[in-house]
Amino acid sequence: MEQADRPVRVEEWRDPEPPADDDPASFTGREAGITAQTVADAMTSGVVAMPVDASATDAAAAMNTNDIGDVLVVSDDVVRGLVTDRDLTVRVAAEGRDPNTTRLGDVCSEDITAVHPTTSVEEAVGLMRSSGLRRLPVVDEERHPLGIVTIGDIAMTREPESALADINASPPNR
Repeated sequence: MEQADRPVRVEEWRDPEPPADDDPASFTGREAGITAQTVADAMTSGVVAMPVDASATDAAAAMNTNDIGDVLVVSDDVVRGLVTDRDLTVRVAAEGRDPNTTRLGDVCSEDITAVHPTTSVEEAVGLMRSSGLRRLPVVDEERHPLGIVTIGDIAMTREPESALADINASPPNR
């Protein structure tokens, strides 16, 4: 078989540039051109965790102080549930409960789906999609809290130009 005489276009493929200091510990997975592969690449660490006997007022104050919309609820440093700002509105304020005496253990979502840092982003997205979740706690093997991954975190790593990523990246309203 004869080849036609036509120019062949050759493109060089290169890996994305490593971090400036070339230190693997400085790699975040959020560098330009890098797509998150695991939950660890996309999650927010330093999550706020509060005991089951903390009050709704304590949770609201922690959310306000830390500019966040949720706290993990723990017992013996093991994740037992999740409380969002919406939970405080619907399950405490709208029901006329006293936020100073209402325990987080009484109003948190207890049947939570959690993931490990090594869970693939695709699997996390599948869990969110199938369960209608916007956030997933990230835990270790003993269910100790490590962080949280949200649809906004995933959008920022997967589709940084999307409207959701822009909203997630913007500073909170004060």
